[in-house]
Amino acid sequence: MERLRGVIQPYAWGSRTAIPELLGTEPTGEPQAELWLGAHPLAPSIVDGEPLDKVVADDPVGVVGWAAVEAFGPRLPFLLKIIAAEQPLSLQAHPSREQAEAGYAREQAAGVPRDALHRTYRDGWPKPELLCALAETDALCGFREPRETYQMFQRLAVDNALKLVAPLADADLPAPDRLRLVFSRLLRLGPDERTVVSEIVQAAEVVQGSDDLAHFARTACELNTYYPRDPGVLAALLMNRITLQPGDALFMPSGNLHAYLKGGGIEVMANSDNVMRGGLTPKYVNVDELLAILDFTPGLRGLITPIEESWGVWRYPTPAPEFALWRLEPHGELVAVPAAGSGRVLLVTDGDLTAKSPTAELDLVRGQAALLSAGEEARLTGRGTAFVAGPGVF
Repeated sequence: MERLRGVIQPYAWGSRTAIPELLGTEPTGEPQAELWLGAHPLAPSIVDGEPLDKVVADDPVGVVGWAAVEAFGPRLPFLLKIIAAEQPLSLQAHPSREQAEAGYAREQAAGVPRDALHRTYRDGWPKPELLCALAETDALCGFREPRETYQMFQRLAVDNALKLVAPLADADLPAPDRLRLVFSRLLRLGPDERTVVSEIVQAAEVVQGSDDLAHFARTACELNTYYPRDPGVLAALLMNRITLQPGDALFMPSGNLHAYLKGGGIEVMANSDNVMRGGLTPKYVNVDELLAILDFTPGLRGLITPIEESWGVWRYPTPAPEFALWRLEPHGELVAVPAAGSGRVLLVTDGDLTAKSPTAELDLVRGQAALLSAGEEARLTGRGTAFVAGPGVF
């Protein structure tokens, strides 16, 4: 059991204060979007003076555990993050394992450098994600029922937009086909057609109230502020908007279109860098590949209710085999850290806690983290909250 030091990612959409506040450090004045706690080769955490990816490579079974190594090879299969968004992130989705393996092999065979800006598949892994909010968080996730979306556009009464989204009201087509048809059309708007974005925003700006139309209009206005006339502004209006309160959790499986708008929390994912973007970003956008992996089934199915496994321990159930997430709240009692057979990352998000194992004892305050190797049976005490991430197989 060793202290673990994460790596901050200064993406432009990040908050300037949220991560420094969590870590108890002074803001730098620059955005700090994510804190990575894991062994991703782009930004491995540091444990005992060594990069975590090297520590894992030197003794994968001892650090990660036999079950995870057998399932995923000699690597840490998950990445734990703190995410802090001040601005909207891109419209994005992630591939399944089969799609990632095929796409990665295809680009390797074509000789596309892995660090090329136009590279789509940077590895052969899927990237399911789970977010547990630490602050109020607004997000877009999955597609709204197409008929409901069409009615929203009708109420804004922008003729040019209604022509574009008219297939949403075609009851002769299955709902996923309607959404695919309109979504692909919107993302491919040419430069001369994008005046419709401004027309929608102009109509949205006068909408008052707090009903569904007001949220619809607010999404258009907010996104256009950061990405004026971007086709993604209209495409995002096909999606469900949701507000997570602290403690709420949302799972994004492969093929799920999503975008965080503002807020953040604990995020755990498969240790991959495969992102297909559809707009609202200066980064590379590959509409064809995004359409190939998207699930257009309407509905919001990703909300996760934690299960109390034992006193003071809650698990967030997902179907992802690459990761698992628990929340621990000792309240002065001893609480066993779960999944002792696997390597885990423990992060304290509130209070002062002490982790005790047969070989070590660590005092951890808000913002501090530790690596618990496979076989390290540890207990947590004190008053506060910690999150523990580990492989989904253990």
